[in-house]
Amino acid sequence: MKKFILVLLILPFTFFSQQKLTLEDIWAKGIFSAKYAQGFNVMNDGVNYVDIESYGSQTNLSQFDLKTGKKIKELVKGEDVKFNNKPLNLYTYQFSPNEDKLLLYENRENVYRRSPKANYYVYDIATKKTIQLSDKGQQMFPLFSPDGKKIAFVRENNLYIKYLETGTEIIVTRDGEANKIKNGWADWVYEEEFSRADYFDWSMNSQYLAYVKFDETKVKEYTMDYYKAELYPTQYTFKYPKAGEENSIVSVHIFDEESKRTVTADIGTEKDIYIPRIQFTNNPLVLSITRLNRLQNKLELLFTDVIGGKGVVAYTDESKTYVDVTDDLRFIGDKGFIISSERDEYNHLYYYDLNGKLINQITKGQFDVTEFSGYDEETKTLYYVSTENGATNRDVYSVKLNGKDKKRLSTKSGFTSFEFTPGYKYYISTYSDANTPPVYELNSIDGKTVKVLEDNAALKSKMKNYNLSTKQFFKFKTSEGVELNGWMLKPQNFDSTKKYPVYMYAYGGPGANEVNNNWDGTDYFWHNYLNQEGYMVVCVDNRGTQGRGRQFKHSTYLQLGKLETIDQIETAKYLGSLPFVDKTRIGFQGWSFGGYMASLLISKGGDVFKTAVAVAPVTNWKYYDNIYTERFLRKPIDNKSGYEDNSPTNFVKDIKGKFLLIHGSADDNVHLQNSMELANAMVSKNIPFDFMIYPNKSHGISGGLTRLHIYSKIFKFVKENL
Repeated sequence: MKKFILVLLILPFTFFSQQKLTLEDIWAKGIFSAKYAQGFNVMNDGVNYVDIESYGSQTNLSQFDLKTGKKIKELVKGEDVKFNNKPLNLYTYQFSPNEDKLLLYENRENVYRRSPKANYYVYDIATKKTIQLSDKGQQMFPLFSPDGKKIAFVRENNLYIKYLETGTEIIVTRDGEANKIKNGWADWVYEEEFSRADYFDWSMNSQYLAYVKFDETKVKEYTMDYYKAELYPTQYTFKYPKAGEENSIVSVHIFDEESKRTVTADIGTEKDIYIPRIQFTNNPLVLSITRLNRLQNKLELLFTDVIGGKGVVAYTDESKTYVDVTDDLRFIGDKGFIISSERDEYNHLYYYDLNGKLINQITKGQFDVTEFSGYDEETKTLYYVSTENGATNRDVYSVKLNGKDKKRLSTKSGFTSFEFTPGYKYYISTYSDANTPPVYELNSIDGKTVKVLEDNAALKSKMKNYNLSTKQFFKFKTSEGVELNGWMLKPQNFDSTKKYPVYMYAYGGPGANEVNNNWDGTDYFWHNYLNQEGYMVVCVDNRGTQGRGRQFKHSTYLQLGKLETIDQIETAKYLGSLPFVDKTRIGFQGWSFGGYMASLLISKGGDVFKTAVAVAPVTNWKYYDNIYTERFLRKPIDNKSGYEDNSPTNFVKDIKGKFLLIHGSADDNVHLQNSMELANAMVSKNIPFDFMIYPNKSHGISGGLTRLHIYSKIFKFVKENL
């Protein structure tokens, strides 16, 4: 009897001792942020590594033996790294190719998502002297030449070269001008949709510098207002080509650093094209240029002679829908190249000779290769990440160049990736799953752990103080027989005899998954906060998402929003059939493409969804940029129904539930115009809605206490209306 009473006393105490999540802790204090393996780099010899050591306010860069972890020497003392007696942040370092210098920066600021500008400095390890990369303005994309003697960079739309031995700076281009000509720096739409901002590359012998010129003269402009407590708002104008509108005219040039002569590459007579990548082959006299047509369904590799600029088409990939641009192209000595393609209905790796003749398909099967991690020339072994263990997982595999001897190297279900060291004797592994923060380890090539770089033990320990729900994965089939993947987080102390409201969350865009067995960062705690407040959280990947082959991903072609909306409505109906779900209290929240989905679901799914929260939504694809939009819908003139049949602005009359619309006024990506047009449509039909605009905030709507504010706003709306 006494033991039984003791248990009764202990259980309530244990329960009440658990801390409660707060929005302040999640979004303002950042107490649940995971750590990364910062400052760690393996050296060129493949047997040593460097790491930053901190001693109070002092930081040093030290060298260690990879195998034993034993410290060899202090390579750089933080107190020595300064310019004009002003200390520089050692954590910003990047090695020169021959590891005798460090590149560091200060006063970094982003122009757009991938184009930071800063003041850069070069520190000589032997002499302990620091020089400024340039004193004529902030620089962008500093790139060492392979011999480590020069750095190419962009300043104010022109390309420059700094000679480190003499301190001389020369100009490569002279016609750069804001909103007209950009040299080596992508225009806005390339940077956003081809995921690259720097467009120049050194040849292996450090003699030739190839770059792309973007002539934006005919591209239409978009203007945003910034509110800075001044009498008049400040206007910012930039080039933004919307669907169907004119693009930058691009050209490719090769600068000979010795003769100071520039050659223009022959990329064909058609001007309305894209050049999403340039890359030198292992032959310094041959530049590889990726050419993509406007419809983005024909991708070609041109091998170009740097002396005369003439090129030949060595490889072509065509599709009835679209061809993705990736960074999977690798040149194998002077023998050939490896590239990925969906040509057999799944994304796989292929080996071609330099004349474009297929030697062999390297990977095969009903799974997608999502990352080409590396190639070991000595053992002729490729390493890649794939969805062979299901679209919710990512596993690392090795395979020989001839496609034989495939091995799964991941040891646990979840998301695993490897970053290989020079010589492929070691690798840094990153692992997490849906309920486990990331772990970073240094391993030898046989899989043995040499050093744990970061295991996030402090965060894991902190999580034990909270009554957190764990993600549970599930599958279900729609009425059309389509199987969809999902996860759910049930409220703490879940009672299957009760009925719970459901907060659905998704992104849903082409090739972008949210149902992943990996760490979801701060969103994990935000969703657990909703669990704590009595809401069940569910996420399902609709058709169009990645990892299940070309047919599943490309099924939404020419009709964005149609199948995605059907699948999310089917998800809500499926959830409503579960005994522990209150089918009258199902809501949906999404951001960007997810905001587009939320705006459609509250109207087209008006009989199913009680509430919706749309953050920074596209409301008609004609307002969005042309590279992304035309990839999936073609031009508006060629596919009017594809644009109008699933535009939220055309369905506001069907809205029955409560709707919260949120946007940043300085969103350079999904313009505020989208939400203004949707608001105007709802007002014209006398549809009530809530509207929140965040002044001067971009697409991410962050900075200071902004995230706390936006999620407090969302939660208050959800609490009152769901």
